[in-house]
Amino acid sequence: MYAAVSNSWPLLLGIGLLMLGNGLQGSLVGIRAALEGFPTGVIGFVMSGYYAGFLFGSVITPRILSVVGHVRVFAALASLASSAVLLYVVFIDPIVWGIMRLVTGFAYAGLYIVCESWLNDVATNETRGQLLSVYMIIVMGGMAVGQFFLNVADPSGFTLFVIISVMVSLALIPLSLTANPAPNFLQITRLSLKKLYKVSPLGVVGMCAQGVIAGAFYGMAAVYGDKIGLSIAQISTFISITIVGGVILQWPVGKLSDRFDRRQVILVTTMLSGAAALLAMFAAEDGQILWFLVGAGLFGGFSVPLYSLCIAHTNDYLEPAEMVGASSGLMLVNGIGAIFGPIIVGQLMSEVGTYIFFGLIAAGHVGVGLFAIVRMIRTQATPLEEQGDFVAMPMRSGTAVVAMHPETEEWVEEELAEQEKEAEREAEKEAEAMSDAEEEIDLKDDGPAIGD
Repeated sequence: MYAAVSNSWPLLLGIGLLMLGNGLQGSLVGIRAALEGFPTGVIGFVMSGYYAGFLFGSVITPRILSVVGHVRVFAALASLASSAVLLYVVFIDPIVWGIMRLVTGFAYAGLYIVCESWLNDVATNETRGQLLSVYMIIVMGGMAVGQFFLNVADPSGFTLFVIISVMVSLALIPLSLTANPAPNFLQITRLSLKKLYKVSPLGVVGMCAQGVIAGAFYGMAAVYGDKIGLSIAQISTFISITIVGGVILQWPVGKLSDRFDRRQVILVTTMLSGAAALLAMFAAEDGQILWFLVGAGLFGGFSVPLYSLCIAHTNDYLEPAEMVGASSGLMLVNGIGAIFGPIIVGQLMSEVGTYIFFGLIAAGHVGVGLFAIVRMIRTQATPLEEQGDFVAMPMRSGTAVVAMHPETEEWVEEELAEQEKEAEREAEKEAEAMSDAEEEIDLKDDGPAIGD
């Protein structure tokens, strides 16, 4: 474990800096938009831009990587993300901010993919699962710690935006100076949504609903906190404790899902998350800050594992060779849901009331629970001996992280080896074509001159 982390510390340090900046930026933009007087419904559209850009970047970046290379792509996207965040304080306009959120999401999707590809390349069969766990802790921990930077300076000024820009720029340094060679990039072919739903209806519906819930929460939590009168310190604590709760309960919930019907664990987990959201909602209405934070922490603790549970449940019906494509497809479904989360909750907060923030989140979790009951009535459970092991997956990561799943390691290595052979064959064909072209040129040069 120590050797694996010590060999990957530049990557992990760069990822940590990126997540500090990303965690701070999401909350800061929401708070600043409220301070600038943007309507709540408009803020929802602005915040959804990140998830739209993230989805677009997840599709486009792999194509760019195959042409340009990892280091150049990382440098370009980090520079893009660093520059975009400074434009918020230059142009105070919701349309510009929406575009910047789109650009930021696109950049971060690519940055995650580069880091994950590199991390997967340095991992061995013995360290792959451990590195994935460390990666998840750094991603979620960076998001949680980033919230407290809100207290460093006044959100109505420009200092916090500069800090974010510096963090993203600093992330370039350890990765640019790493001695590890650029990794081979695994081209992932997603399973079609139709096939995914046929394989695991609960996995698809659960991931989509979790995307809507996560997008609504992380996109609008800071705005909600501002609307109910929380101080900046309380907002940072509120969001951070939700993330930390998800990290703490991820493994206990996962271990239970390995011992029982995974659908039952999904049912209990999502219902408990819905109940915790209601606790937070009523506590906020009564001004009970302590119980509000308890409810928020429990909500995150039970909601975050739903992401990994849905992936694990779907994988129970698949062969290892299909898991990478299926997980990538589920992340796509989750990303689509996340786009609509801030928009829906923003509009409802504007038209119905601020309290609906946690009310909508609770309704989403109850809906997943009811669908789980329907699936349990209609189909038999997968035998426990046929269930795979639960693997904790970080939310809002890139699609390349699915290749780090321990159960797919043999298939990933075979696929990378085959892609490498294919690249060598293409290079040989190009070399032969160039050689033939040179011979033709030589023959023409050696031919008789005109008039001989």
